[in-house]
Amino acid sequence: MNTFVTGGSGFVGANLIQRLVSSGHRVRALARSKNARDAIFHMGAEPVEGDLADMKALCAGMSGCDTVFHCAAAMEFWNEERLHEQVNVEGTRNVVQACKEEGVSCLVFISAAAVVSTGGPIRALGENDQMPMWPFGAYAQSKAAAERLVLSANGKDLRTVAVRPPAIWGLGDRHFLPEIVAAVQSRQFLWVNGGRYPYDTCHVRNVCEGTLLASESGAGGQAYFLTDTEKTTFREFVTDLLATQGMAPGRLSVPRAVAWTSAAFLEALWRLLRLKGRPPITRALLSLIGMPIELSDAKARTELGYAGRVSRSSGLEELRHVFRER
Repeated sequence: MNTFVTGGSGFVGANLIQRLVSSGHRVRALARSKNARDAIFHMGAEPVEGDLADMKALCAGMSGCDTVFHCAAAMEFWNEERLHEQVNVEGTRNVVQACKEEGVSCLVFISAAAVVSTGGPIRALGENDQMPMWPFGAYAQSKAAAERLVLSANGKDLRTVAVRPPAIWGLGDRHFLPEIVAAVQSRQFLWVNGGRYPYDTCHVRNVCEGTLLASESGAGGQAYFLTDTEKTTFREFVTDLLATQGMAPGRLSVPRAVAWTSAAFLEALWRLLRLKGRPPITRALLSLIGMPIELSDAKARTELGYAGRVSRSSGLEELRHVFRER
């Protein structure tokens, strides 16, 4: 299979490239910088210089490819509406157009469980539940708009599929665990409602498993949730993650209503005083880490044969082993 990957030097993209290369597929990947080019080359893929705004680069990368994996995305939770629009929405529009121009037969989009967020708890949700017209926060809105672009492009010549993982974790994570570690180190970490609420996650290699199955399945115009097999609570998950780094999260907790009000106050303060950086917590981020998130991936397991083969214990042991070897 000849494939093209966007976001190839990112967390999901890099893991996907390694899996594709190890399976004998020919891989090209979009690279925005020298570091990205070098990383992609060392993984055994061919870097294509450019970004999601560069139609020439996208078409060159996709030329002769059967399948495109669109992993690239901007993921910010404060004052980045323009960036989300440019990268997540317009960038995806360009990917879809390039697929059509180059005769690509399959496009798989790494969407996000955030597309169903309304700012409140997400409980036992499946793909048949309607996506809100305006998910909560600029990031979720942009991913939802991008997913709609991808799925609406499904047709006879181009088959399109989206996968929706919740919090992605594992070795090489640059967002979830590093931000929690930084919050603990700066003594800004607090549990919300004690962290004792259900919280679905998806190990990065499980995301890759579901993504590849989606590309091979023949499914078109469909979205699939992907989650880890074992269920957990946010408190248990974060405590176990931090333990792999030799850290403990502490016990301080605030009620969810207090956390939400505080986040709204901090957002207003940052805007009023034009403060640099991001507030310690925002409502967009709180909606994704401070709320129950329960998803059903039964559709992926039934239709794609998804199994979520990486267990939580093995993923944690891998993190623990790397930390000990430092």
